[in-house]
Amino acid sequence: MFDHALQLSQSAMITAGIVLLPLLAAALLVGLLVGIFQATTQIQEMTLSFLPKLVALGVILYIGGPWFLRILVSFMQRDLSSFWQTGYLP
Repeated sequence: MFDHALQLSQSAMITAGIVLLPLLAAALLVGLLVGIFQATTQIQEMTLSFLPKLVALGVILYIGGPWFLRILVSFMQRDLSSFWQTGYLP
């Protein structure tokens, strides 16, 4: 019972990491590029760093949305279909 709960939580963490990694990588890359641009031009505008990140995340969600959804549905079917076994007491 306890092993199944650990396996379920590990699988949930791995799935969350797989889905969030492209989004976090895009935000990091765009933030780094905007930060370099701001440092070279000495423009210190807060909206200049926020808006490109928002656009990049929107593009990544639009492009990778079906893939993210397929991964999440697969997780739900594979792992949460046997969720009742976690609380089963013999």
